[in-house]
Amino acid sequence: MGKKLEKNGLWESSRMMLPEHKVRIIRDERETLRRIKPILDEQKLEEIECTLALSLRSHVRVTVVMFDPFENTTIRGFVTSIHTHSREFKLQWAEEWKWINVDDLVEVYIV
Repeated sequence: MGKKLEKNGLWESSRMMLPEHKVRIIRDERETLRRIKPILDEQKLEEIECTLALSLRSHVRVTVVMFDPFENTTIRGFVTSIHTHSREFKLQWAEEWKWINVDDLVEVYIV
Protein backbone atom coordinates (compact mmCIF):
# COMPACT_ATOMS: atom_id res chain seq x y z
CA MET A 1 0.00 0.00 0.00
CA GLY A 2 2.93 2.35 0.65
CA LYS A 3 4.06 1.96 -2.98
CA LYS A 4 0.88 3.56 -4.32
CA LEU A 5 1.35 6.74 -2.29
CA GLU A 6 3.31 9.61 -3.78
CA LYS A 7 5.01 12.49 -2.00
CA ASN A 8 1.72 14.39 -1.71
CA GLY A 9 -0.05 11.39 -0.14
CA LEU A 10 -2.50 10.78 -3.01
CA TRP A 11 -3.20 7.52 -4.71
CA GLU A 12 -1.53 7.40 -8.07
CA SER A 13 -4.79 6.39 -9.76
CA SER A 14 -6.73 9.26 -8.22
CA ARG A 15 -5.20 11.88 -10.46
CA MET A 16 -7.94 13.07 -12.75
CA MET A 17 -9.21 16.30 -14.22
CA LEU A 18 -12.49 17.58 -12.80
CA PRO A 19 -15.15 18.84 -15.23
CA GLU A 20 -14.75 22.35 -13.77
CA HIS A 21 -11.09 22.30 -14.74
CA LYS A 22 -11.88 21.21 -18.30
CA VAL A 23 -14.32 24.09 -18.75
CA ARG A 24 -11.74 26.50 -17.35
CA ILE A 25 -9.10 25.32 -19.82
CA ILE A 26 -11.46 25.64 -22.78
CA ARG A 27 -12.52 29.11 -21.64
CA ASP A 28 -8.89 30.21 -21.30
CA GLU A 29 -8.01 28.90 -24.77
CA ARG A 30 -11.05 30.64 -26.28
CA GLU A 31 -10.20 33.96 -24.67
CA THR A 32 -6.77 33.91 -26.26
CA LEU A 33 -8.50 33.71 -29.65
CA ARG A 34 -10.49 36.90 -28.95
CA ARG A 35 -10.25 39.46 -31.75
CA ILE A 36 -10.38 43.25 -31.69
CA LYS A 37 -13.15 45.06 -33.58
CA PRO A 38 -11.79 46.80 -36.67
CA ILE A 39 -12.23 50.57 -36.89
CA LEU A 40 -14.17 51.44 -40.03
CA ASP A 41 -13.34 54.63 -41.91
CA GLU A 42 -15.96 57.22 -42.92
CA GLN A 43 -16.21 55.91 -46.49
CA LYS A 44 -16.96 52.35 -45.31
CA LEU A 45 -19.57 53.59 -42.81
CA GLU A 46 -21.26 55.65 -45.54
CA GLU A 47 -21.28 52.61 -47.85
CA ILE A 48 -22.92 50.50 -45.10
CA GLU A 49 -25.56 53.17 -44.42
CA CYS A 50 -26.35 53.59 -48.14
CA THR A 51 -26.73 49.84 -48.61
CA LEU A 52 -29.13 49.66 -45.64
CA ALA A 53 -31.14 52.60 -47.00
CA LEU A 54 -31.30 50.94 -50.44
CA SER A 55 -32.63 47.75 -48.86
CA LEU A 56 -35.32 49.74 -47.05
CA ARG A 57 -36.38 51.75 -50.12
CA SER A 58 -36.19 49.02 -52.77
CA HIS A 59 -36.93 45.99 -50.60
CA VAL A 60 -33.64 44.38 -51.61
CA ARG A 61 -32.22 41.49 -49.59
CA VAL A 62 -28.91 42.28 -47.87
CA THR A 63 -26.30 40.29 -46.02
CA VAL A 64 -25.02 41.89 -42.83
CA VAL A 65 -21.81 40.77 -41.16
CA MET A 66 -21.76 41.59 -37.45
CA PHE A 67 -18.57 41.67 -35.42
CA ASP A 68 -18.07 39.12 -32.65
CA PRO A 69 -14.85 38.77 -30.64
CA PHE A 70 -14.60 35.08 -31.60
CA GLU A 71 -16.27 34.75 -35.01
CA ASN A 72 -18.27 37.15 -37.18
CA THR A 73 -22.01 36.50 -37.51
CA THR A 74 -23.77 36.69 -40.89
CA ILE A 75 -27.52 37.30 -41.32
CA ARG A 76 -29.47 37.74 -44.57
CA GLY A 77 -32.75 39.59 -44.73
CA PHE A 78 -34.63 42.79 -45.58
CA VAL A 79 -34.31 46.12 -43.79
CA THR A 80 -37.83 47.08 -42.67
CA SER A 81 -37.09 50.07 -40.42
CA ILE A 82 -34.22 52.43 -39.62
CA HIS A 83 -33.83 54.57 -36.50
CA THR A 84 -31.19 57.16 -37.30
CA HIS A 85 -31.17 58.67 -33.79
CA SER A 86 -30.21 55.37 -32.13
CA ARG A 87 -28.27 54.07 -35.19
CA GLU A 88 -30.32 50.85 -35.29
CA PHE A 89 -32.18 49.07 -38.03
CA LYS A 90 -34.66 46.21 -38.09
CA LEU A 91 -33.62 43.24 -40.21
CA GLN A 92 -36.34 40.74 -41.08
CA TRP A 93 -36.02 37.26 -42.56
CA ALA A 94 -38.73 34.61 -42.88
CA GLU A 95 -40.96 35.17 -39.83
CA GLU A 96 -38.16 36.48 -37.61
CA TRP A 97 -36.62 39.91 -37.09
CA LYS A 98 -33.90 41.57 -35.06
CA TRP A 99 -32.84 45.11 -34.17
CA ILE A 100 -29.16 45.57 -35.02
CA ASN A 101 -26.88 48.46 -34.10
CA VAL A 102 -25.00 49.92 -37.07
CA ASP A 103 -21.85 50.21 -34.94
CA ASP A 104 -21.78 46.39 -34.58
CA LEU A 105 -21.45 45.89 -38.35
CA VAL A 106 -18.31 45.06 -40.27
CA GLU A 107 -19.81 44.64 -43.75
CA VAL A 108 -23.17 44.95 -45.55
CA TYR A 109 -23.73 43.90 -49.12
CA ILE A 110 -26.60 43.14 -51.47
CA VAL A 111 -27.29 39.46 -52.03
